[in-house]
Amino acid sequence: MVTTERAIPPLTADERTTLESWLDFQRATLARKVAGLTDEQAREPAAPPSALSLLGLVQHMGEVERQWFRRVLQREAVPWLYGPGAGGEARTAELLDEAHGGFAVAPDASLARAVAVWQEQIARSRSACAPLSLDAVGTVRGQEVSLRWIYLHMIEEYARHNGHADLLRERTDGETGH
Repeated sequence: MVTTERAIPPLTADERTTLESWLDFQRATLARKVAGLTDEQAREPAAPPSALSLLGLVQHMGEVERQWFRRVLQREAVPWLYGPGAGGEARTAELLDEAHGGFAVAPDASLARAVAVWQEQIARSRSACAPLSLDAVGTVRGQEVSLRWIYLHMIEEYARHNGHADLLRERTDGETGH
């Protein structure tokens, strides 16, 4: 079950707790943005010519979780979740491209399935990070990157896309302030 409750990150905490709390806050924000939507509503594009949708954002964030915590941090070769060849050949850390970023929504895609996949990737991310220090490193584009940097990047990534989700949700059914 996906929770849409958001705990305000602690105002005084150690660095790791602060980073993880803000990341969880941003994850919960996206869950709130898509709660209660039908598949049709979740597929509704932003505005022509953009095809950006809430369903595409959820898929994208599932792929982003997989990218940074599995491919980059754990150096795990895993296939794309979405796009051409999804579920096929395993990939190591490489840049997400337009075809594999998750934004494109397949005709048979559902919000429930996308949320389940995204939540599974979040659970794997948490599990991968739990035993590591913030100084643990992964590799992206041949350079080392720390878990600390990945956490900060993920907070930024979610915050940016949650801004998109705000506008998409308001356009879809008038809901604001999630």
